[in-house]
Amino acid sequence: MTHLPDPIADLSDDEVLDAYTDAADGTADGGWLRVNFVSSLDGSATAAGKSGSLGGDDDLRVFDLLRRVADVVLVAAGTVRDEGYGPMVLHDADVAWRRAHGLPDHPVFAIVTGSLGLDPASRVFTEAPVRPVVLTSASADPSRRHALEAVADVVSCGEDAVDPAQVRAALVDRGLRTIHCEGGPSFLGALVAADLVDELCLSIDPSLEGGDGGRIVHGSSPELRSMRLAHVLLGAGDVLLTRYVRAR
Repeated sequence: MTHLPDPIADLSDDEVLDAYTDAADGTADGGWLRVNFVSSLDGSATAAGKSGSLGGDDDLRVFDLLRRVADVVLVAAGTVRDEGYGPMVLHDADVAWRRAHGLPDHPVFAIVTGSLGLDPASRVFTEAPVRPVVLTSASADPSRRHALEAVADVVSCGEDAVDPAQVRAALVDRGLRTIHCEGGPSFLGALVAADLVDELCLSIDPSLEGGDGGRIVHGSSPELRSMRLAHVLLGAGDVLLTRYVRAR
């Protein structure tokens, strides 16, 4: 006998959001930090070098819906460059939903970078509907900081290196309590090591990459971080859309 989870195709957008937000508490003092990744069946975070090659339309649907409810979308600079990010502009339906729920039209785009290796002339900044936030270290290059300050709020989160705990605190202090992180693996590794991840939304693509693609997380943690399964939904092509919350 075959036992399969509920198909996501049978759920409305509001029903999907209910499934993804029942345990999240963005009003808590420390906010709520969700990370969203996709992986092949054999553990690769990329295919042909990009995560966008995995997951399919249902993964993209969840991706968009999770942005819809976020106060801030948090991404490391390497992922912004590698995945070809543009400005943080949501679809019209998402904007309408946010207006109906008393939220600003678009979430803030927050980028983590120790080197400040970002181009101020990039569309990420020049076409941003909301002024982005750049999170860096106090020792970062002053000339690069000055250039980026013209197009973004640049915030120091640590002296010689970016401290992920200070990143989270800086966002929460700005009232950005529902934090939606999209990568990359090294930054997720730092978040895991600091035990800052409240939730992992992982789409599992039923494919064997078989190459040398990295995992969704890179780095070391002093101990295992136990998670609790919140749900599994079935996407087209047998993609599994899983959600885990931190077991504390």
